[in-house]
Amino acid sequence: MEWPLQDAKNQFSKVVQKARAEGPQIVTLRGERAAVVLSVADYDALRAGRPSLVDDLLAGPAWDADVAHAVEQRDSAPSRDVAL
Repeated sequence: MEWPLQDAKNQFSKVVQKARAEGPQIVTLRGERAAVVLSVADYDALRAGRPSLVDDLLAGPAWDADVAHAVEQRDSAPSRDVAL
């Protein structure tokens, strides 16, 4: 079902109830689709099996042996004088 924004604001609890009972509810702004209200079950189904941003960052590209060796061998002292 589509809801004009003003109606969705005025009847938000009804929008949420319908999202839970009937499925996603579309909110329109000036006649254009602008947002969707989902039940938690629908949202969880969309997210199932997808990695989070943290998972993506931690699973970054593997370092080859040359890069790993260069990082391990670098000087741990700052490259400039940081005492001001």
